[in-house]
Amino acid sequence: MQRDANKILLLVAGMIAVLATAAITRSFPHVPPPQSENGSQLAGAAAVVGSTFRYVFNSPGTLNEAGSMNDSTSPYWWLNSGGELVLQSGLGETMQGTASLLNKWRLAYALTNPLDTDGGAHPQNLFRLVSRSTWNNYVESAQFYIVKDNFSSSPNRNQSNGLLLFNRYTGDGQTLYYAGLRVDGTAVIKKKINGIYYTMAQKQIFPGTYAINAATSTQSEDLLPDGEWIGIKDQVVTNANGSVTITLWMQLPGGAWQQLLQTTDAGGTNVGGTPPITGAHYIGIRTDFMDVQFKNFSAQAL
Repeated sequence: MQRDANKILLLVAGMIAVLATAAITRSFPHVPPPQSENGSQLAGAAAVVGSTFRYVFNSPGTLNEAGSMNDSTSPYWWLNSGGELVLQSGLGETMQGTASLLNKWRLAYALTNPLDTDGGAHPQNLFRLVSRSTWNNYVESAQFYIVKDNFSSSPNRNQSNGLLLFNRYTGDGQTLYYAGLRVDGTAVIKKKINGIYYTMAQKQIFPGTYAINAATSTQSEDLLPDGEWIGIKDQVVTNANGSVTITLWMQLPGGAWQQLLQTTDAGGTNVGGTPPITGAHYIGIRTDFMDVQFKNFSAQAL
C-alpha cells in the first residue's frame, strides 16, 4: 500500500512539474521593461550596452531559466540552465542548498535531468548564464565565491568542472571558447566546436591531489578555495591573420591580477583542424556542481 502511495505522489509531482514548466511566470524586477515609442512594452527585448558592460547585481530579484534567449525577462541575461539566478544583498547567486520538494525547478529537473541534479534537488549543478549582448574583441571578468560544493554521484561531476567564463558563445552553446579554474586546481582554456571539446592550454595553479571520492587527507574533490572571492578575467582578440588569442588571469583576495595562460587558436591539430571562432558572439558564466555567488561582472570592448 505504501509503495502504491509513493507511486501516486511521484505521478502527481510529475504532472505538477510539467504544468509548472509550461506555465512558469518569470520575474526579474532589476529594470523596467523597455518600451517602444508609443509606450507599449517590448517583452524579451535585449538592452543596448555599448562598449562597456558592468553588472553589479544591485537590485533584488530572481531571473528564472528560460527556454530561449527571447523568452528571458532580463534585457541583459539569459539563464540557459540552473533554475534561478537570485539577486540579493548586492550579489548574484545560483540556487543555494537543496530545493524544496515542490519547487518548480526541482520538479522540472527531476523529470528532465535527475542524473546531474541529484533527482532535481540541485538545479544549480548546471548553471549557465549567457549575455544577451554580443562581443567581438574584449576583456571579460567577474568575481566568484564558492559557498558549498555539491558532491553529486553524477558521472558528469569530474575534474573538468569549475568556475568558467564563456567566450564567443553561439546561440545553441555547442560552439564556444571557455576559460577559468577547474576543481582539479588547474587553469584551463578550451574550445568547443559542434559539441566536441579541445584543450588549448592548461596548467596546475592550486596544490594538492584531486580525486572524485577523497579517500585520504591528501586528496580532495575540489582544490579550489571555498569561502573567499576569486577573480577570473580573460581577453579574447581576433588577430590580423584570422587566428584568435585568449589570455586568462586570476585574482586572489588582496592580490593583483596574475596572468595564468595565453594561447592562440590558428586552426591547428591541437583543435582538430577546426577554424577559429571569429566575429561577435555572446559571453557569460558557467559553474558546475556548486553553490556560487557572483559580483562585479564586467565586459570592455577593445
